[in-house]
Amino acid sequence: MKVILTLLLLVVLTFGEEGAKFVQTPYKAPFKAVVEFYFDEPEKIRPALLWVSNIIYVLSNEPYNFIPGEDIDIVVIIHGTEITTLVKKNKEKYKDIWERIEGMSMYGVKFKVCGMAAEQLYGYTAKDFPEFVELVPSAITELLHWQQQGYALLIPRIYEMKKPREEIR
Repeated sequence: MKVILTLLLLVVLTFGEEGAKFVQTPYKAPFKAVVEFYFDEPEKIRPALLWVSNIIYVLSNEPYNFIPGEDIDIVVIIHGTEITTLVKKNKEKYKDIWERIEGMSMYGVKFKVCGMAAEQLYGYTAKDFPEFVELVPSAITELLHWQQQGYALLIPRIYEMKKPREEIR
């Protein structure tokens, strides 16, 4: 009888706790990611950039204290309609995007635009882009290259929220 009561008490104590358990994942440096941006609407680059910011924020703070550009290496490959947000003629229209990307570039994030898409789909050349962007021959080839170098692939999914948060909570 004592054994049964002890087991019952153990079960109650084990499962009686309320809430989830927070687990501090032991991330290791170097943390390498290649991020693919390929969106059907140019404005979707805004929330996608938050995904990149999130990586930097989490890893550069306690308990990790990784150094962006040294311990964190992020390459963003851009080859959808969001290419248009990065051309000089659209700088004022997408000023917030430019500022965010310039800031991330200072943290070592590399932004690479598909030269094939830029030229063939939009008629842009290297002169149309700012210095914080690099043109590469092909986004697809570039994505494969970085994965072969050991970079994890991240593809942000950007959804349109159709109901207010309060309604779905």
